[in-house]
Amino acid sequence: MWTQIYDPIGYWPASTALASLPVLLLLGLLASGKVGAWQAALFGLLTASTVAAWAFRMPVSMIVASAGVGVVFALFRIVWLIVAAVFLYDIAVATGQFDVMKASIARLSSDRRLQAVLVAFSFGAFVEGAAGFGAPVAISAAFLVGLGFQPFQAALLCLIANTAPVAWGAIGTPILTLSRVTELDVEALSAMSGRILPILSFLIPFWLVRTMTGWRQTFAVWPALAVVGGTFATIQFLWSNFVGFELVDLVSAVGSLIAGVILLRLWQPKDLWRFDHEAPNGEESNSAPRVDELELTVGRVARAWMPFALLSLTVLVWGIPAIKPLGTPAVKDWLDVHTSWKPQVPWLHEKVAKGFAVTGHETPEPKDLEKATVNLVPVSSTGTAVFLAAVLSGLLLGVSPKVLVWTFVKGVYRMIPAIAAILCMLALGFVTKYSGMDAVLGLAFTRTGPVLYPIFGTLLGWLGVALTGSDTSSNVLFGNLQKITARKLGLNPILMASANTTGGVMGKMIDAQSIVVAAVATGEGGREGDLLRAVFVHSIVLALLVGGIVWVYAHLLPAFVPVVGPV
Repeated sequence: MWTQIYDPIGYWPASTALASLPVLLLLGLLASGKVGAWQAALFGLLTASTVAAWAFRMPVSMIVASAGVGVVFALFRIVWLIVAAVFLYDIAVATGQFDVMKASIARLSSDRRLQAVLVAFSFGAFVEGAAGFGAPVAISAAFLVGLGFQPFQAALLCLIANTAPVAWGAIGTPILTLSRVTELDVEALSAMSGRILPILSFLIPFWLVRTMTGWRQTFAVWPALAVVGGTFATIQFLWSNFVGFELVDLVSAVGSLIAGVILLRLWQPKDLWRFDHEAPNGEESNSAPRVDELELTVGRVARAWMPFALLSLTVLVWGIPAIKPLGTPAVKDWLDVHTSWKPQVPWLHEKVAKGFAVTGHETPEPKDLEKATVNLVPVSSTGTAVFLAAVLSGLLLGVSPKVLVWTFVKGVYRMIPAIAAILCMLALGFVTKYSGMDAVLGLAFTRTGPVLYPIFGTLLGWLGVALTGSDTSSNVLFGNLQKITARKLGLNPILMASANTTGGVMGKMIDAQSIVVAAVATGEGGREGDLLRAVFVHSIVLALLVGGIVWVYAHLLPAFVPVVGPV
């Protein structure tokens, strides 16, 4: 048994600085643009391993095992999902259906401001609700590039847009995980999150357009932005508070898309806004085919969108929860039991104990021991659902099996640098998790006191996602710490646990994994550092806005926070 050490130097500011060194090195190298993303991640991993062994006195065998668990997790939960999503996109492009999809959006409005909101925000939120992880950024960014957006700008817009929906991504996985970690009621956590994020959901469409242009051009389309953002925010609030947590994103996204389509049938901006580099018809002078040359029928548009309809169907089937009154198990759980292999890592599983500062227990209890399993989940992984949708789409569109295989191989080859970066990043994240370095950073935020902690606790969630690349992982990492700290400071645990997941979503745009995925999807590999610098200010400002909302609930509107309840 090895117990995590949270102040190895004996002076907490110095210990905190040491614990932050790996991630600072990773982000610094990315921002510098001097090395590739996979090289920056590798340097970060080597630094984390060295610090864990030298300063935190973690056994080398445990460090190696931690990195291994991270690599396997990355392969089945993230890399496989992203590869499958890109495969689906490549099929849509190769069969010409993507041109029809672009035309169907362009026919609604050729105004680039409205296209950005419908694709990056509404459509991206739908993919987030279905698949999560890197899929919404990869698919939405590629979609915008196909519409004629500059690749870098498309990546930037989709990173910013993939925020407010993340707390309920992948059929509510982050919220459900937070409930299991904290032993707080999942519906209360969902309801509280649904009282924080709708404000941001309403603002994000305005934020996106303002990123593209000035205030005057932004408010020129305020009816559409208010309808799309307002519909999403309203449904997000109502569904999360009065219905359930699983389908919040999907219902909100579909509602906002329908509202946007209806509005654009009745209203169009007075002046259509296009990019400076575009020809008068709104298309690049050398683009082919032009959207106004495509004949669109209901059948043709339905056929074009069929791959993404199948994506929704397969992912929903994979994510359908158990129907307890009928005794029907969740599909994913059934697949997990019958097609997965999750052996425990003997020299790591329940061999690492969390310390008193994190658990509140003088003697470690069974739940204070870190679990470590190698999750080999080839079928139950969401990526398999996406891959199945891609294969079915290709066959239905007349693509031969040979061409499908070649398309898949080319996509994987194109993504090799990104895959290497993601594997190293997740290995880094798991080393910092098992060594306790992440907890050291979190504990530094808990020293701010009850007045400021609602803001800094929110930033703790932001930090967790920036470090791990996942709101779910951030909730695993810091969720229980938020509950313990809230009780010590006299704050509501439901509020602060929700602050972790809602603040965390604003860190999604700067985590190295998302930046790599966005760069690869738009063909901007090598510009990850530029993307990080461009998006960082947006991330921290939006996180502080969430922190301000949490502070208001904590000190001015505590009656609007749900009561604490055990699972």
